Amino acid sequence: MSGRRGKPRGMEPFCVIKPQGGTCGEAKGVVIIMRTESIRLHKVLRRIDAKAETGLTSAQAAERLDNGYGNVSPEPPEKTALRIICDNVFTYFNLIFILLMLCVIAVGAYNNLTFMPVVVINCAIGIIQELRAKRALSALTFVSAPRAEVVRDGQVVPIPHTETVLDDVAIFKAGCQIYADAVVLSGECQANEALVTGEADEITKIPGDKLLSGSFVVSGECRARLDKVGRDSFVSRLTIEAKKSSGKKRSGMMHSLSRLVQIIGFVVIPFGAVMYYQQTSVLGRPVEDSVLSSVAALIGMIPEGLYLLVSVALTVSIMRLAKKRTLVHEMRCIETLARVDVLCVDKTGTITEPSMTARDVVLLCEDRFNRADIDMIMADYTGSMSADNETMTALKAFFKERPKRRAARSMPFSSSAKYGGVSFGDGEAYLLGAPEKILLHDYDNYRDAVESYSAAGYRVLLLALYDGDISGKRIDAEVMPLALILLTNNIRPQAPKAFKFFADQGVDIKVISGDNPVTVSRIAEEAGIRGAQKYIDASSLNTERRIRRAVEEYTVFGRVTPEQKRKLVRALKSAGHTVAMTGDGVNDVLALKEADCGVAMASGSDIACHVAHLVLLDSNFSAMPAVVMEGRRVINNIERSASLFLAKNIFSFTLAALALIFTLTYPITPSQLSLFNVMFIGIPSFVLALEPNINIVRGRFLVNVIIKAMPAGLTSMFAVLAAMKASALFGIEHGEMATIATTLLAAVGMMMLYMISRPLNRLRRALMIAMAVGFAGGGILLHDLFELTMLTPTGAAATIVIAALAAPVMFALGRLSGRLASISV
Repeated sequence: MSGRRGKPRGMEPFCVIKPQGGTCGEAKGVVIIMRTESIRLHKVLRRIDAKAETGLTSAQAAERLDNGYGNVSPEPPEKTALRIICDNVFTYFNLIFILLMLCVIAVGAYNNLTFMPVVVINCAIGIIQELRAKRALSALTFVSAPRAEVVRDGQVVPIPHTETVLDDVAIFKAGCQIYADAVVLSGECQANEALVTGEADEITKIPGDKLLSGSFVVSGECRARLDKVGRDSFVSRLTIEAKKSSGKKRSGMMHSLSRLVQIIGFVVIPFGAVMYYQQTSVLGRPVEDSVLSSVAALIGMIPEGLYLLVSVALTVSIMRLAKKRTLVHEMRCIETLARVDVLCVDKTGTITEPSMTARDVVLLCEDRFNRADIDMIMADYTGSMSADNETMTALKAFFKERPKRRAARSMPFSSSAKYGGVSFGDGEAYLLGAPEKILLHDYDNYRDAVESYSAAGYRVLLLALYDGDISGKRIDAEVMPLALILLTNNIRPQAPKAFKFFADQGVDIKVISGDNPVTVSRIAEEAGIRGAQKYIDASSLNTERRIRRAVEEYTVFGRVTPEQKRKLVRALKSAGHTVAMTGDGVNDVLALKEADCGVAMASGSDIACHVAHLVLLDSNFSAMPAVVMEGRRVINNIERSASLFLAKNIFSFTLAALALIFTLTYPITPSQLSLFNVMFIGIPSFVLALEPNINIVRGRFLVNVIIKAMPAGLTSMFAVLAAMKASALFGIEHGEMATIATTLLAAVGMMMLYMISRPLNRLRRALMIAMAVGFAGGGILLHDLFELTMLTPTGAAATIVIAALAAPVMFALGRLSGRLASISV
């Protein structure tokens, strides 16, 4: 054995040479292992040819973990506290606010620094809420974290998969995600590599075959030695490459906000510079007045609390969902939930309880096989299979006799083929699964019997003697039907109420199941799903065109393969629907990944929980209405509150632009704008953002917000222009004119608050009264701080007249924006 010492941290990758068959690195009989982790490697360790029965020793595993050979992810799964603080403090707009603060300090106008406490409070709120959410999610993530099973010192030990090490012997069962590249040592399983290769075929893995990290086990069980871990694994390399070419996915709302912030950030600095030049050089105003006017204009253009509002609202939503025992993997799925109009559900685990019960055996060949014979065959059959799914668990509980023999070869149940099988040698083999998939053309002879039981809500399995080879390939030999085995699932007690909620909310339900469509239709009807009588056997959907037509015509889809589930979801999305998918098994994984929002039950397979956007930790489908309502609440309220911020931005941009074009004096100071911001934007936006709201979200976020904000923004601009004109006509001095403009802004702000708060309730009325009193109290008691003066009779009259004229303009623009909103949807 040869090798060389690892280089210090930060040095180039190194290699380890291990004696074993292979052709890597042009060295016959050796394998060269390239390592690129940033983790410090104290020394190079030899590869260990661990045996399936014994695995590594505890000492060997500890040594490997200490020296950087653990299965560590390419990057930490969540932000650190320091990263959260930095992300909230060191932002582009905070830098601009600091520059504006320095400008105000330079001219000695300290009372115009009132905008800075708001900036500090915004940062503090963002940090506190994100840290709280981090703690809540960390607790849930720990509870739901997948566990690995490895063999150490000859014993099976459950540990976190991040603590597995190179050369560990891992046990992979049905539903397990393969977390590191491995080589099968013993056993046999069916693996699906669609998540990493795109190929949806189930691949049989036998000793010597490689398992790719990121794929998952569909059926069977094997022991495999971990060959590449951490950054060296196949899925980690894919992840690293993907991050080089694309950033983190954002929701439509967050993407729109980011684009808006980028545009504002790009124009705000040159806009301010031009405005300062105009105020000093063209209008000849003093430096102090010019600085304050420019700073006020820029503060009005910056949506300083908007991004925070969205982040806090989403963070609070995640925390509320966490209290409902719902784990959010991706924040963007909250917006998706609000827009869902089609919910795809699996039968088992969603409509029904996940556990199954075998009820009866119907003999089909009584002259040769009686009930005792069937019981014996099934005892041997189930004894040769692992209880890796609910069906097999139910069969093992029903056929309790001690197995008399072990199968020479077994083929675990395949969700694609819809059957499994065993062979006991000497030409004796049996198949068990969907009758129509085993009998093929002979199914018509048994159709009436099978469908009569299916119509009664039973899941029907066929046991058949097979005169062929159990290979997992197509059935090409004679089949003799022996018996029908009847199983049942109990409908979840809360399911009918949940489905009624979705029907009332305009969300279509699609039931997608691998079971007989007649059985699924019957159960769906009992659960109260509308249109349950419209069912189809997905075996007939062999073209994309038929699938697209079927998703619009049918409610229940039976005999659906995992790949077909994905195609059905894809077809619904291409038809313009926003699709959520619930599931718990390995057969749901591809559809969960494809859906706009995948929701997994925690009691299901590890891989389903891993790929889903949301995980229901209590595995209770009745929680789904509350989850969807939470998504609608937060997005509807964000749209409503965001319009308050955008109204101010529209006003500031249009007024500043007109001031530049027509050489006008900008009338408002930073301190005056701060009072308006707090009373009619900041406080109301956060209060309204947390209110109940279950209306379905339609249209595009930014378009909706701009349409809602436009009436108030334009009305404010017209009102302030009118105040400036009246001041010129009646000789009102600049200080009083600024007070009139601020008061008019407050009046329009009240109108805007009224419009977005309709229909009024007790909280909204109290909010409006509190904001009016707060503004008036602040203006009267702190008039020096906010640079407000007493109005003369002429100024008061002008204010009342302009406000009275602004009201019909505001509501007329509101009706126009309502029409535009309906067109945009």
